[in-house]
Amino acid sequence: MRRRRRQKLPTTPLVLEVEKLSHEGRGIAHHEGKVVFVSEALPGETVEALLTSRRDSFDEASLSAVLKVSPDRIDPACEYASICGGCSLQHFDPVAQLAFKESTLFERLNHAVPQAGFDRLPPLTGPVLAYRRKARLAVRYVHKKEQVLVGFREKNSSFITNMNSCQVLDPRIADLLPALSALIAGLESYREIPQIEVAAGDPDSQECSAAFIFRHLKPLAEEDLAKLLSFAREKAIALYLQPGGMDSVHKVYPDEGKDRLYYSLPEFDLTLAFHPTDFTQVNAEINKHMIARAIRLLDLADSDVVLDLFCGLGNFTLPLARYCRQVTGVEGSQEMVSRAQENAIANDIKTAEFYSADLTQPMAGQAWCKSTINKVLLDPPRSGALEVLPEIINIRPERIVYVSCNPATLARDAEYLVENGYELVSAGVMDMFPQTAHVEAMALFVDAKK
Repeated sequence: MRRRRRQKLPTTPLVLEVEKLSHEGRGIAHHEGKVVFVSEALPGETVEALLTSRRDSFDEASLSAVLKVSPDRIDPACEYASICGGCSLQHFDPVAQLAFKESTLFERLNHAVPQAGFDRLPPLTGPVLAYRRKARLAVRYVHKKEQVLVGFREKNSSFITNMNSCQVLDPRIADLLPALSALIAGLESYREIPQIEVAAGDPDSQECSAAFIFRHLKPLAEEDLAKLLSFAREKAIALYLQPGGMDSVHKVYPDEGKDRLYYSLPEFDLTLAFHPTDFTQVNAEINKHMIARAIRLLDLADSDVVLDLFCGLGNFTLPLARYCRQVTGVEGSQEMVSRAQENAIANDIKTAEFYSADLTQPMAGQAWCKSTINKVLLDPPRSGALEVLPEIINIRPERIVYVSCNPATLARDAEYLVENGYELVSAGVMDMFPQTAHVEAMALFVDAKK
């Protein structure tokens, strides 16, 4: 079979009028009747752009010059913004970013449930820089540069950005990028460390409030381990090694204490512990606002019995327990359930219980599926909650608060809930990931039959 030849792309830039943004934040233009997606272009701009790929139904292009500038265009805070894949919207004014995210959410919801007429909640906002507490940094020795690169991958590439700083990472992580590069370059195993996973808790919660997990493909020499330990002591970071899969992650510094970081929720008098590999929200400020909003939307009373599905380590469950008679958290991972139970005990909360269960399977008959449940909180993964919604409909809670990290699946699930007798009352975005096109949202549904 003959292979199709790769189509030769023109080397002359196209002049394009950018009409709007796609849901992933690229400019949308048309050329000779065909859609062209232009990275880093903004609505209302006239740009020059070079084609980078051609498809049957659309083309893709990279920005080469802005001929007519949008008033929403700003100078990126980060010098690597046009190259690094960690951000996609640093050229876009933060206020305009929020408006774009709101339009993405409301466009999808209005299409899915056009009859809803729901209230638009004000966006939850926080710092737009230095907010990110979790990340996976790629590591690679580049022979041509004779340098170890540590950072995010370049846009649409497997190459690693040659970066010495990052404006969105927590400074406890970002400030160490040059030192990490120098550290790994000085190791015997400098070619055998492909990534560093980083996580940070509250800065005042403990001496080593940030953890660095070094993945290594071969056993480390004693001299290399000594250098890593010296680095961890000097920089006051918790050092973990990962010689294999995730179950191989283990702490090597400090020697004492549990493998835990901590974050506080002062409004609810809570401190939550987590392992550096646990899922936690990357934006601590937005997380606090998000929990408070969920509690307000649920309109909790002392008599309420609440079900928190996809509960993780109790991020919502434990604050909810402060305001209701009983709350049950359910999560697929037994390890996370154990962490939630640990947090409940540490915070002396006796009105919360936790179970591990596959939430794609029927809930009826499960010990945690009580007939007394009258309110539900959902915080599903990007794939949404469609499998569990029929089970929730059978419980018939009077209120459902849905926390979403994907407007497309939220809209799909909203349509299902409305078709089954629920009313979409309100929805709004939460700017969990500023400088990116990622949209997080929260929506309230009430039983229209009650």
